[in-house]
Amino acid sequence: MNESGVLENPLAVEKIGKLIARFAIPAIISMLVSSLYNIVDQIFIGQGVGMLGNAATNIAFPVSIICTATALLLGIGSSSNFNLESGAGNKEKASRIVGTGLAMLVICGIVIAGVVLLFLDPLLELFGVTPEVLPFAQDYTGITAFGIPFLILTTGGNHLIRADRSPTYSMACMLTGAIINTVLDPLFIFGFHLGIKGAAWATVIGQVVSGFLVILYFTRFRKMELSLDMLRPRGTCLKAIASLGMAACINQIAMAVVQITMNNTLRHYGASSVYGTDIPLACVGVISKVNMVFMAICIGISQGCQPIWGFNYGAGRYGRVRETYVKAFRVSLIVGILFFCCFQLFPRQLVGIFGTGSEEYFQFAERYFRIFMMLTFINGIQPMSSGFFTSIGKAKLGIVVSLTRQVIFLLPLIVIFPLFMGIDGVMYAGPIADGAAAFAALTCAVRELRKIRLLEEAAG
Repeated sequence: MNESGVLENPLAVEKIGKLIARFAIPAIISMLVSSLYNIVDQIFIGQGVGMLGNAATNIAFPVSIICTATALLLGIGSSSNFNLESGAGNKEKASRIVGTGLAMLVICGIVIAGVVLLFLDPLLELFGVTPEVLPFAQDYTGITAFGIPFLILTTGGNHLIRADRSPTYSMACMLTGAIINTVLDPLFIFGFHLGIKGAAWATVIGQVVSGFLVILYFTRFRKMELSLDMLRPRGTCLKAIASLGMAACINQIAMAVVQITMNNTLRHYGASSVYGTDIPLACVGVISKVNMVFMAICIGISQGCQPIWGFNYGAGRYGRVRETYVKAFRVSLIVGILFFCCFQLFPRQLVGIFGTGSEEYFQFAERYFRIFMMLTFINGIQPMSSGFFTSIGKAKLGIVVSLTRQVIFLLPLIVIFPLFMGIDGVMYAGPIADGAAAFAALTCAVRELRKIRLLEEAAG
């Protein structure tokens, strides 16, 4: 054991498979629970309000993505720096970075909530709302805006809690809020007859409880040193946070841009199709929520591995870094194959969970599932690789890889393909973007793993 105590940390000595399970399973559950806020709302709204309610949650989805982007920028950026600095033995610097991250999570949450409330109608128009969907979207988005500060604090703060080696508490924070939301949704929607407003208030209450649990952790249960002075934002710390959190943030912002573009594309080309404008918006909203379950698992695997990658890279234990990537890759591939089978074999049943609709509604949903999700089995490679690059301090590479699927490939394709194929062009853009992004991510990962092997041999 050296003076920095590296060998005492389980990240340095425990078996990689056991570490991945210990950190990834709570991270996956946390991501799934986060997704449940949207999914549970979608299910109960579909059953209690109908297709227009489902379309409204789809219109509001970019706000949720922007909140997640901010939380990941600060949460992943802070936790990645914390792991690297802790691995190198710089404990005080690591804690100051966490303090800056926590303070900025609170500040950004309040600012974003204010912007949404002040510019609600222009934002909904930008997101692709139709006149029929507008009143539902106003109610849902306007109410859930009050939960934005707590949503951002919970999502970003949980990364820091996991970095502080408390993955179970992190999972409990998310799970508690989701359970509250799930219980209150049917009570408010059906019991109190509040409709879509009830779903929104249920979401806000769950987010508030989760946020307070995060605050409680950092005031009572943390392992790291964290004083009030460390909560003052510092420019140098913020720069370090942004450098390693930008990849995840840009990926989420890209998702918001793609979602907005897709909504407007579906609205335009749906009007000239047999489906009309509202069916495509409602279907894609439902399917994107189902896909969130798959992506939550993939991102959870990446987030669970980040402390392992970051600490061991900072400590010069390069063999453990490579081993973690290979095992995470295998798990992501297996998960992708399982979801691919579900999406191809049971599309109607999956959509049916979120309420009823016309035969045209289900026909569009089935085609969209089978075509757009055609290469689901390789979709976990890109987010997992992007998280890997960020964890080892390769911020620029992480940003580039995070942009491949959404911005570099999918965004231009969903604009160009419909010009020649109508609304079907949106569907076929998906698998092409997925294949290209997976190939790019894997190519970059293989190159970095070779460099890490050379570092290992030089050190060894």
